[in-house]
Amino acid sequence: MLAQETGVSESRKNGNCKICCSETEDHLSGVELEGAGLKNNNDKKMKTKKHTIKYILLFLLLLIIGLAFYPSPEPQPVQYVDRETGEMITEKIAGEGWLVWLYNNPVGEATLYTLVKRKFVSSLYGKMMDNPRSANKIKPFVEEYNIDMSEAQKQEFKTFNDFFTRKLKKSARPVDTNSNVVVSPADGKCLAYADITNRNFIIKGHRFNVRAFLEDTVLAKKYDDGSLIVFRLAPYDYHRFHFPVSGRVSPVVKINGGYYSVNPIALHRMFDIFCLNKREYVIISNPLFGDVIMAEVGATLAGSIVQTYKGDFVTKGEEKGYFKFGGSTVVLLFEKNKILIDEDLLENTEKGLETSVKTGERIGVMNEE
Repeated sequence: MLAQETGVSESRKNGNCKICCSETEDHLSGVELEGAGLKNNNDKKMKTKKHTIKYILLFLLLLIIGLAFYPSPEPQPVQYVDRETGEMITEKIAGEGWLVWLYNNPVGEATLYTLVKRKFVSSLYGKMMDNPRSANKIKPFVEEYNIDMSEAQKQEFKTFNDFFTRKLKKSARPVDTNSNVVVSPADGKCLAYADITNRNFIIKGHRFNVRAFLEDTVLAKKYDDGSLIVFRLAPYDYHRFHFPVSGRVSPVVKINGGYYSVNPIALHRMFDIFCLNKREYVIISNPLFGDVIMAEVGATLAGSIVQTYKGDFVTKGEEKGYFKFGGSTVVLLFEKNKILIDEDLLENTEKGLETSVKTGERIGVMNEE
């Protein structure tokens, strides 16, 4: 009897186990199916997310391409006065389309701020201009910009930079040796300002801060109400610069900065370029003209400023140095009442016009008042 009850009990247990196992298997199968469903949903969501990101990136790419090719406004012609003839000349801008795109297109401006203004871009291009193969660019460049090669000391050049930094015959740039005369330090187009008022001076509607330019508050104070002359060198100009007066010269002060273009197209958009670009300056102490600041400002594709003078006393007209490839600028600052800038330069500047000048020619005289 006991055995029978035991058998029945075991039978019931086995039956219950089978039922439990069956229920467990059904539960596990349900969980697996639910998990598979969730996995499928997650996969669908991931695919949808990837597609969304893909479409957003594609849209942004198309937008950037569209903006990059969006037509830039036609630049105003850059005109200057030929000092020798008095004629109004329309300047032929090297790389005009490229400059307009950089300074007037949103993608161009982004490229400018992230890449073009960087030193490595100018350095890389400089190395290309030092490559012997770059000599092939010389003849087309001379022809396009009608450069008078009879003025050069030599006619054969190893590289484009060798041509670009060429020396001229002394007879090509005679220097006004009168001691009370200031001469142009370079070939180029100049703007002249007799009076820097209220610590800042206005150029083409923009304020330019002398303190920011020199990065020296004490020194800048000496030039409050002083005079300023800016010389812009285009890529086709003679690119060596010379001392405008004789005197004792201070050590070179070097200020790091960017490499924005100094072309009028660029300056029209941001005149504080001079305070942003790499620059170097010295103070020339002269008994008649006081402490004259002479500064060289680098520019896009003209990152190298090379000083060639020796010693601490210099003579007017003596070579100071040169720029490697690109457009560049020389800036002269005079203390108050030390110079009378020539009237034609002041009048043209007042009209918003640059005046072409050549190295060694008179640009002002001592103020005897």
